[in-house]
Amino acid sequence: MKNTLTPLALVVLLVLLAALPWIAPYFYIFIATEILILGLFAASFNLIFGYTGMLSFGHAAFFGIGAYATALLLQGMQWPLLACLLVAVAAGAVLALVIGFFSVRLNEVYFSMLTLAFGMMVFAVVHQWRSVTNGSDGIAGFSVTSFGLGLDLTLGNPSVYYHVVLALVVLATALLYLICRSSFGLILRAIRQNPERVAFCGLNVRSYRLAAFTLAGAFAGLAGGLMAPFLRIASPELVHWSMSAEPVLMSILGGTGYFLGPFFGAGMFVLLETWITSMTQAWMLVLGIILALMVMFFRRGLLGTFLDWWLERK
Repeated sequence: MKNTLTPLALVVLLVLLAALPWIAPYFYIFIATEILILGLFAASFNLIFGYTGMLSFGHAAFFGIGAYATALLLQGMQWPLLACLLVAVAAGAVLALVIGFFSVRLNEVYFSMLTLAFGMMVFAVVHQWRSVTNGSDGIAGFSVTSFGLGLDLTLGNPSVYYHVVLALVVLATALLYLICRSSFGLILRAIRQNPERVAFCGLNVRSYRLAAFTLAGAFAGLAGGLMAPFLRIASPELVHWSMSAEPVLMSILGGTGYFLGPFFGAGMFVLLETWITSMTQAWMLVLGIILALMVMFFRRGLLGTFLDWWLERK
């Protein structure tokens, strides 16, 4: 019964998400688009944190480079969106490969500090290379003229762009799920639990960590590539180290031990930000209190706590 309920619940959720533009005002379409993009960003981070046990504080570098790659191509070359996103994925993967080559050699807090340092360096380059990135002003004023593959889509329409984001996020999530469920994903989990034992079995732990880091960078680049046309700007804030904290918060809120946990966390994060900022400017204080309570009393995250409660009822 449980095995049939989960796919059925996912199908119902996808149907509701697809029908959202016809049943909700534009405001909630924007909110849902942001949740989908940030959910993919958080899920990419969870591949290296929840599955591999590496806490990176520089994940925004891959998200931001994807956003800038898309914005630059749309502004200067007027490429179709799909081609821009492929470049964003490649840019995120290459940057992650370079940063990961040096970072995965270290463990625990040293790995976290090195990724933070690389993230700050990428931010400094983006912020100061004004001739390319336009400095603190960012890259704006571009438009998305076509999607590619011969599809005639009005991407300037928020509902159409929402459906494009939904389709691409679902495809990327399915691919990420297959990766996590593969033998590669099982080895990553083993590395998180006991890297010494994995190395004793003859596997190169550093290579697996680097592969996971590069894949996470590629998915983060895709999320960044989707975010730039959504915001109509690629700004240094997308690369800032504080942006790297958001997937950490989302993963913890949703539950790092569950594949869809980061998506639930992203939904909770964006909705809390939206609702609390409408009442007070001190929304970060309120969010901090909520996060502290979650860590103290709901260590399995929102999704994990709900699933535990559901299973206990059976």
